[in-house]
Amino acid sequence: MPFSTLGLSVHIMRALHESGYTKPTPVQEKVIPLVLANHDILARAQTGSGKSASFVLPILEQWSKSKGEGKSKIKALILTPTRELTQQVAQTFETMGAFLPKQPKVVTVIGGEGIGDQLYAIQQGCDILVATSGRFLDVLKKKQMNLSYLEFFVLDEADKMLDLGFAEELELILQEIPLKRQNLLFSATYPPKMELIASKITTNPLHVTMEFEEPTVVSIHQRVIEVNHENRGPLLRHLLNSEKWEQVLVFMANKRAADNIAMKFKKYGFSADSFHGDLLQEDRTYTLEQFKAKKIRILFATDIAARGLDIDDITCVVNFDLPRSPADYIHRIGRTARAGKSGIAVSFISHEDQDHFVLIEKRSKIKLNREQIAGFELKGTPPPKVRGPEPVKGKGKSKKDKLREQASQNKGN
Repeated sequence: MPFSTLGLSVHIMRALHESGYTKPTPVQEKVIPLVLANHDILARAQTGSGKSASFVLPILEQWSKSKGEGKSKIKALILTPTRELTQQVAQTFETMGAFLPKQPKVVTVIGGEGIGDQLYAIQQGCDILVATSGRFLDVLKKKQMNLSYLEFFVLDEADKMLDLGFAEELELILQEIPLKRQNLLFSATYPPKMELIASKITTNPLHVTMEFEEPTVVSIHQRVIEVNHENRGPLLRHLLNSEKWEQVLVFMANKRAADNIAMKFKKYGFSADSFHGDLLQEDRTYTLEQFKAKKIRILFATDIAARGLDIDDITCVVNFDLPRSPADYIHRIGRTARAGKSGIAVSFISHEDQDHFVLIEKRSKIKLNREQIAGFELKGTPPPKVRGPEPVKGKGKSKKDKLREQASQNKGN
């Protein structure tokens, strides 16, 4: 099915054509007509499936048909979990709205930049506001922003926002936006909390779930290499030299580890850098631009890079440190094999990581062969499994004793 069958204007069709898009992804094919028909949507589709365009295109279509008078008013509010995703969504609005008779004024609100400048940009006229939830609340508290004309409320990567404590922030936001609005929620996973969050936002959404999608992208070649922790750095250098991977995203457990290993790799002559939440916003933007331009070959990153980074040419993702959850594993490896390309995902595991990776495999419905690389073989033996101490009789009250005590107290009352 081509985009031309989805009811989009010639102006948006031109923007799609100029950007090289001819055919919608499955989630776009399902969601765009429903948004144009004014339905609330709760959509679940894996990372890299084109969720953002599935709300950007119909919102632009609807917005372009409404007649605005005077200064631009905020008609759409899109909240995302990260600064990078916020900037990407805003860019998509600008790109896809480039040929509309009247172009939308898109304002980006993120941390790491001057809140005064952002508030001034909104007050000068804003049609579409794209923001991280934390900074949006900071602006909201200033009480200098008019949301009474809002027509669209969008949560992108809603499951990740829940991880960042969004549930508490949501109550404050819902108090400030009109009751009558179109709600669009997009998520890669659907944890139990999501139903509660969704019920606060919308009472009757249409559920769109891409059931046929595999939990991991089929075009990713997944490898598991067994190696002792202290040999992971030398092994990675060996693989970078022998495998000839062009653009490599390496996931680390924390910010300090990302900084330290990036420094080491620079000393070994690799074009490497680190990427995490402690960097100034201008440094984050610059580093990503350098990585996209292939001036940086290896980017050592925390999980902030697991969501929303739209970089088409990542050859390989390396789990130097394993992710904490199976869902994070899916998001991490989903950074490669984008835009129809194939990709490689490599996970390093030691004796201590075996059980955790088995859990990742089970939840992700995969089973991968273990490899060892000559010169970097896994040595030693697995540490003995330590069971918790056995309960000591007589030290604590039994359930029966507690019930007897409670019964006698009730009698006394």
